[in-house]
Amino acid sequence: MAEELIISVSPTEVNIALLADKSLVELQSEKKDNNFAVGDIYLGRIRRLIPGLNAAFVNIGYEKDAFLHYLDLGPQVQSLLKYTRMVTSGKAPETFLKNFDLEKDIEKSGKIADILTPNQWMIVQVAKEPISTKGPRISSEISLAGRYMVLVPFSDTINVSQKIKSAEERNRLKRLLQSIKPKNFGLIIRTAALGKKVADLDHDLQDMLSKWKVLSEQLATAKPPQKVLGELNRTSTILRDMLTPNFQNIVVDDVQVFEEIKTYIRNIAPEHEGIVKLHKTKVPIFEAFGVDKQIKSAFGKTVSMPGGAYLVIEHTEALHVVDVNSGLRSRADANQDENSFAVNMEAAKEIARQLRLRDIGGIIVIDFIDMDSPLFRKQLFEKMKDEMKLDKAKHNILPPSKFGLVQITRQRVRPETNIVTVEKCPACDGTGEIKASILFVDDMVSNLNYLLTEQGEKYVKLAVHPYIYAYLTKGWFFSSLQWKWYFKYKKWIKISAVASLHVMEYHFYNEAGEEIKT
Repeated sequence: MAEELIISVSPTEVNIALLADKSLVELQSEKKDNNFAVGDIYLGRIRRLIPGLNAAFVNIGYEKDAFLHYLDLGPQVQSLLKYTRMVTSGKAPETFLKNFDLEKDIEKSGKIADILTPNQWMIVQVAKEPISTKGPRISSEISLAGRYMVLVPFSDTINVSQKIKSAEERNRLKRLLQSIKPKNFGLIIRTAALGKKVADLDHDLQDMLSKWKVLSEQLATAKPPQKVLGELNRTSTILRDMLTPNFQNIVVDDVQVFEEIKTYIRNIAPEHEGIVKLHKTKVPIFEAFGVDKQIKSAFGKTVSMPGGAYLVIEHTEALHVVDVNSGLRSRADANQDENSFAVNMEAAKEIARQLRLRDIGGIIVIDFIDMDSPLFRKQLFEKMKDEMKLDKAKHNILPPSKFGLVQITRQRVRPETNIVTVEKCPACDGTGEIKASILFVDDMVSNLNYLLTEQGEKYVKLAVHPYIYAYLTKGWFFSSLQWKWYFKYKKWIKISAVASLHVMEYHFYNEAGEEIKT
């Protein structure tokens, strides 16, 4: 399966699209002012304890206090609290914990009030971003993720990913890491470590230890609530966790981000450096790679499939519901059960893609088309499990019930990606009536004149529908409206054709790419 990462950078956010065989399978957006990302580590203050929930609310700087359950404390929380007290009081132990005496692990069924007290300072890590009206979900079981392993302070165990099946390879990795890991640091070996040499593993380990050093240095002068270590940005995190030999291209439309990604790839996987490319054409990157079109067709309540069948996806407060409909899909040479089976198998693949694409979490109920054959139901269940194997999020799939319903639970760590594909008409603003089309260009010129003569803009770029672009730029030499504007204002007005715009929609932008409101 050939994979490509398409990265679109704007002044306010970075949009990341993952394509598998040219099909959009993941879409993520990272706001440049996003202060609460999964993996970020904070020095927080215990706001209050809730014995009934066996949990605490912790102030880490978000408008809603973060939620910390007893089960998310981690067995080594007493060691973490001891280290926090020592560092913040100026009695810092050795950074790499060689001579640090670990405290006894806490009981699995204990009470949070026996461990924490109100106003206490503690280090916590964001496990789930703020979703809807809820604050972040946090953990005090700190972990620092690298390319090949995860570093766990205040532990001495080495665990290997269950996806590494070979007992010989598991033992080899354990022996190698046991010989190089420092005391009082545990490790979780990731699948990407399969077959790697000790030099690669040691480089990754030293990188994570340097992060721990930064955390300790920040902690020495920190006052809650304060971030003491930030996770990588979303782009680098995706590259770290997903980069495989299947990646053929990583294309980005911003020079600075291009250089950052190239440097990052050079450090973690120099053999892949050549796949990082800079998008230089005037066509917007998502339009050039067909991402915009796929977004419009893949999001929304109804999702069509190539065979004529379609899905209806609805979100309630408690769960997501997916209804599979055959539409016009019917084979004359097949009976009803075979037709239903064919539609359901196609739907299983599309549903797995939709869950990744929209990052749907929680409980998902799928109403497949009823099938009488037990064999068909079993094959559908296996198909659903096979398609979901590509999903990085933790999930659980139950076999079809007697009513034909398949239930899935899927890990949710950040808000669901929700893109509105039904647009309010920009020409009529939803009223059903538009200005006389003969006045459209006059209105555009009036706004342009205001920006250049009264507002004093030094650079203006105009984005219009391709039909309007042709009207403004075509004609005999010097006779087009674009040239007439140049002679009138003594400035060249750059015009771009954007297919996603309505025919009577236009936007002005400054040199930084920010829209100028008129």
